[in-house]
Amino acid sequence: MPTVSVKWQKEVFPAVEIDTSQLPLAFKCQLYGLTGVPPERQKIMVKGGLLKDDADWNTLGLKEGQRLMMMGTADEVVKAPENGPVFVEDLPEEEQVATVGHTAGLSNLGETCYMNSTIQCLHSVPELKSALQKYTYSGRSNDLDPLSHLLTVAIRDLFGELDRSVRPVAPMQFWMALRKKYPQFSQQHNGLFMQQDAEECWTQIIDTLSESLKSPDSRDNVEAVKALFGIELMSKVRCGESGEESSETESVYSLKCHISHEVNHLHDGLKQGLKSELEKASPALGRNAVYLKESRVNSLPSYLTVQFVRFFWKRKSNQKAKILRKVDYPLELDVFYFCSDELREKLKEPRQILRDQESVKFGLISKENQNDSKDKNVGTSNAEVSNTNSSSDSNAAEGKQGMDTDKKKQLTGIYNLVAVLTHKGRSADSGHYVAWVKQENGKWIEFDDDNPIPQREEDITKLSGGGDWHMAYILLYKARTLITP
Repeated sequence: MPTVSVKWQKEVFPAVEIDTSQLPLAFKCQLYGLTGVPPERQKIMVKGGLLKDDADWNTLGLKEGQRLMMMGTADEVVKAPENGPVFVEDLPEEEQVATVGHTAGLSNLGETCYMNSTIQCLHSVPELKSALQKYTYSGRSNDLDPLSHLLTVAIRDLFGELDRSVRPVAPMQFWMALRKKYPQFSQQHNGLFMQQDAEECWTQIIDTLSESLKSPDSRDNVEAVKALFGIELMSKVRCGESGEESSETESVYSLKCHISHEVNHLHDGLKQGLKSELEKASPALGRNAVYLKESRVNSLPSYLTVQFVRFFWKRKSNQKAKILRKVDYPLELDVFYFCSDELREKLKEPRQILRDQESVKFGLISKENQNDSKDKNVGTSNAEVSNTNSSSDSNAAEGKQGMDTDKKKQLTGIYNLVAVLTHKGRSADSGHYVAWVKQENGKWIEFDDDNPIPQREEDITKLSGGGDWHMAYILLYKARTLITP
């Protein structure tokens, strides 16, 4: 890639790389990140006049080290009159974020809504941000490839930009790092980057972070991503013909909600997703046979990811098709039914304590009756009690809990919805992805690329499908926990 310098006003930006495989619009987005001048305001002088968004780099005769001149006015925060009233626009950007109540949107760099919506959902996990801030490449060169390192750093830096800004952020560095690590996201059609599957983007990011955020010290054995998102499944595999049985365990990062004409609710789809048929060799029969695989959840994460299996390959038309069927989902999800017997036993006590505390809260039983319970020595934080109403108290309390090493979280099998990634349209290779994220103040924001829009909580569960409107594709639930000494 050629390297140029760019002069803007009194500033000179040396060694700016130009990816000539992309349109000049991508280069302008890169300069937006450096100067704050939106692409539509940029006037860049090149051979033959001004640089156009869709120009062909090969016809411009760019030379290594060439200096380009750019004109344009950056976005500025309007200053209030001295001693006058203080408006939100006059505050430092970090204070504006706190006042507005939500973080920034992400600029669409050309069919990148799949990427923007994924990032906004994952950005809602404060523990993931904390793990990224602690990330270091020191001592990892033998077990972590450089492209994974670059992608991890790009995610960390992008999360930081989102937290500090109220203006749209151009995720150029992250986009470039993602395409270098996973070339499938570089697919083009007629010279333009193609729409991609948000679930594939989500999966690749989680897979990368699961490796990069491991502790470099093998004795520590800390796997941050596995603790946050990892699910252990225990499965029984049985052949109906021979009666052969076996068991196996596997780790996954999401549960699948299969959709059929019998599925009307998330619980129905999850139940189907934990059952499957597979064909493999049968030692007893001496040939291939069909086996039934039934799975149960044996270990739960802090954040539960659920994917609606809405896309499938249609052989007749030789393309991906979308299932539009309406499937309802709750703001509060109880997965106790899907757990193994062993895990259910572990969940019974904290679930009873949680029920007792909620009964006290809503006046169904007295505090004295609760204290008579044999579980009275196990405590719950205020954040967990109030987690159904607001996530701000929950996040604050979790920060305190993280500093108290003498306390331990107990899962209850109950989860609260904190993010929804939706797809609008009838094709997997087109349409539009949007993120709907619950903020620290308990309010919901629709992140439609660079446009954050406040939404009512009662409207979030209406994204269940059944037409051409936005429909849930990925759900992210946060665990309700108890804190014990």
